[in-house]
Formats: sequence, structure tokens, C-alpha cells
Amino acid sequence: MTFKVLGVSSSTREFSFSKIGLKTTIDKIKDSETELLDLRKTALPMFSPNNTSEVVAKVTGMVKNADAFILATPDYHGSMSGSMKNFLDYYWSEFAGKLFGYICASHEKGLTAMDQMRTSVRQCYGWSMPYGVSINGDDDCDENRNITNDKLNIKLGMLARDITTYGKLIKEQFVKDLNDTNSNTFASSYRS
Repeated sequence: MTFKVLGVSSSTREFSFSKIGLKTTIDKIKDSETELLDLRKTALPMFSPNNTSEVVAKVTGMVKNADAFILATPDYHGSMSGSMKNFLDYYWSEFAGKLFGYICASHEKGLTAMDQMRTSVRQCYGWSMPYGVSINGDDDCDENRNITNDKLNIKLGMLARDITTYGKLIKEQFVKDLNDTNSNTFASSYRS
């Protein structure tokens, strides 16, 4: 069974530290398929429940195809970016039973921004890693935007390993419960 991780970069800056952290993490994933959704290049229109544009259809296909997600955002005034919130507004049942990891570019650790993403994911019945990774561009990268902080590189490697290891376990059990006749499971309400 192929396991697929979708990284979602929500910064609209050309040289984004959150995207650097996300791409580094995705590059460290070796035993699964990965895909990057860059919301700077693939801008979703403002959420509308009836929007069926080509962009929305493309992104929806990517979301449905993913088994786990890594969400990356800059910290804007203690919150996630507007493009990340807009992305999360489009989906609900597509997130159920899937694992999410978080990366935030911040001078203040990005804890509230990551907590807000966790809250949105929890409301959609997704699972969250119990930690996130914060990147501070001024401290963690050189002038060419290469990560120079060894501890950060270790954390990003840990996230790459954990999102696939625990994501596969959650997916396996969720699929098993979907195919079971037991109605007393979390997954039973998602049977078609």
C-alpha cells in the first residue's frame, strides 16, 4: 500500500522560510510518495461552498489522494496565514482519519499559529502530531537561505520519519475500521 504525504506551503513570499522547512522535510521522506502544494503558485479562490473552478478541482484531487499532510505557514500576528486558513476552509471529511504535521516560520516559536491549525484539523476529525517545528530564518539559515541549524535539521528529519510512521498506522486502522461491520468505531460514520 503506497503512502502519500502532501506538503502545503501557505506563504505568499517568494523566499519563504516556512517553505524551506517544508521542502527540507519532504526531501527527508524516503519511504513514501510526496507532493508539494504551493499556495503561492496555486492560489485557491476565496472559499465558497459552490466553487468548482479548475484550481479547486485540482487541489481537491491532491487532498483526497493524500494520506497525511504537513502544513507550513508563516506566523502572522500569532496566527496562520490567510491562504492556509482559506485552504483549510475548503475541506472537512477529506481530512478525517489522516495525520497532520506542522511547520511555522516565526520569531516567536509559532505556537499559537500551530495551535490554530491543530484546532481546525481537529474540527475536521484529523489527527495531529503532538509537536510542531518552528523555523526562525534569521537564526536558522544563512544568507542563501540554507538551513545551518543542526538541531532544526534533526527536528525536520524527526517530523519526516514520524509523519510516515504514525500516519501509516492510523491509515491502516482507519481503513480496517471502514471495512468492518462494527458501528462503534470512529471510522464507521465515514462509510459510504
